[in-house]
Amino acid sequence: MVARAFAVQALTAERWRDFTALFGRNGACGGCWCMYWRQTHAEFERRKGAANRRAMNALVRAGEVPGLLAYVDGEPAGWCCVGPRESFGRLARSRILAPVDEEPVWSIVCFFVARARRGRGLTVRLLEAAKVHARRGGARILEGYPVEPRQSPAPPTFVYTGLATAFSQAGFTEVARRSPTRPIMRCRLR
Repeated sequence: MVARAFAVQALTAERWRDFTALFGRNGACGGCWCMYWRQTHAEFERRKGAANRRAMNALVRAGEVPGLLAYVDGEPAGWCCVGPRESFGRLARSRILAPVDEEPVWSIVCFFVARARRGRGLTVRLLEAAKVHARRGGARILEGYPVEPRQSPAPPTFVYTGLATAFSQAGFTEVARRSPTRPIMRCRLR
């Protein structure tokens, strides 16, 4: 097996083209452009596609770092959306993913991995990079909302929040479960 060069970079304006290349014409899935967790259901439905792309671009141009891009051999290969929990309004409205306690946390809400790179551990590597990124941003706790699908393998569109097994491999532990398939997992950052 040939060793591959791997790197993770914050999504900044300078990396916008890499982000759009990875997400493709469909914005990863159904015109999302990783805006699902930042909007109400009605907003998301109304903005699918180009409007979501513009909204994500506006965040990036304003200097926000909405997530991390993974590169394999210099090509964009994966995405992890990570930031302070309050950045993701949909979490605040979810009964299943409601806050576990009063501690401030950063959240990982989404992954997208290029089809040719799936099944190779890229999500675990993105989780490790997200821990470093969150720690540098001042986080003491990083939280994720993966799935434990009832069917295996699960279609990629159903595991965009990650798989619980990947979170476990990256050192996260389950702290709550309000749905049979949706654990809340955390990692305390040093």
